Amino acid sequence: MSPKTDQHILVVEDEADIAELVRYHLERGGFRVRVVLNGEDALREVETERPALIVLDLMLPDIEGTEVCRRIRRSPETAGLPILMLTAKGEEMDRVVGFELGADDYMTKPFSPRELVLRVKAILRRSEGRHPGEEEQIRAGDLTVDVGAHSVYVKGTPVELTATEFDLLVFLMRSPGRVHAREGLLDAVWGDDYVGYDRTVDTHVRRLRKKLGAAAEHIETVRGVGYRFRITDPSDMH
Repeated sequence: MSPKTDQHILVVEDEADIAELVRYHLERGGFRVRVVLNGEDALREVETERPALIVLDLMLPDIEGTEVCRRIRRSPETAGLPILMLTAKGEEMDRVVGFELGADDYMTKPFSPRELVLRVKAILRRSEGRHPGEEEQIRAGDLTVDVGAHSVYVKGTPVELTATEFDLLVFLMRSPGRVHAREGLLDAVWGDDYVGYDRTVDTHVRRLRKKLGAAAEHIETVRGVGYRFRITDPSDMH
């Protein structure tokens, strides 16, 4: 069994047997786990004791998981809270919708409990202390990223990003002008053991651009290949 941590995982799942399965394996993975059975309780729990991550089922008896995710992402206090969606839906469009709403990852039932724990740990590595000890700041025109503080600003206004969006932006900014294939971005940002889809990258890039607003033009699509961080004047990049 893994050593205990002080990290609190909130599991939102109305099927008792699945909830207990998830709880059991996460606790064996070293986490503190709280289980709630519906969306209203999940939203209250997030306000009462902010979890390190939420495992969120989409099919809930009161509020749909998609709406729970939307409300969490809408609040500045919880906008960056990591979310792993867990659902019986497995079609690609369902995954795309989940990522569009701000999920950091997506698993379908039936699932491997071991993989679930590994994915939770991978998301948390991205969301907490991703770059320990670094004081690095990266600037490109009106876009500023403080890596150590995990902060992003456009024209001095803070931008709330999820853990994955932040890592994707930093990775692209660290190699301006270089084209990255979608498969390479999956390996670099999500991890080489992640089983993902090209659309995963596309939906995260789309969300990232939307949040960056005026600075979105820096993230350029290279048709048929992938993405790159574009700068028009090299002196703007420092």
